[in-house]
Amino acid sequence: MSLLHFRCKERRRTLRVALTVPLTVRGKTDSGEKFSAQTHSQSVNRHGALFQLEEIVLVGQTLILLNDNTSQSMECRVVSIHRARDGKQYIGVEFISPETNFWHMQFPIPGAKPLRRMAPTKISA
Repeated sequence: MSLLHFRCKERRRTLRVALTVPLTVRGKTDSGEKFSAQTHSQSVNRHGALFQLEEIVLVGQTLILLNDNTSQSMECRVVSIHRARDGKQYIGVEFISPETNFWHMQFPIPGAKPLRRMAPTKISA
């Protein structure tokens, strides 16, 4: 039996940007104990982020993300959990209130074409 591979359409509302931001993640374990973990983002978009986390969390769980650069915190929901080949766990989250610009930057809209620089023209003398 063979496996079929499918390409899925990009579902993000804004494009991902590779950006490393120091983060503190706060939440609760399955047993109800509070945890606080230091990490950094792998990639971000206007509505969420992807980061490595050693704590065990569940899809749908609510976490508090603290941007250590700005001391701003945001409530978010776990939407994906991926284990890499090296054994590290990567967590994808979406912000519960995405109208706040948590990353303090502008994101390109999906499908936008990259800006092209005009090549300088040589002036003949």
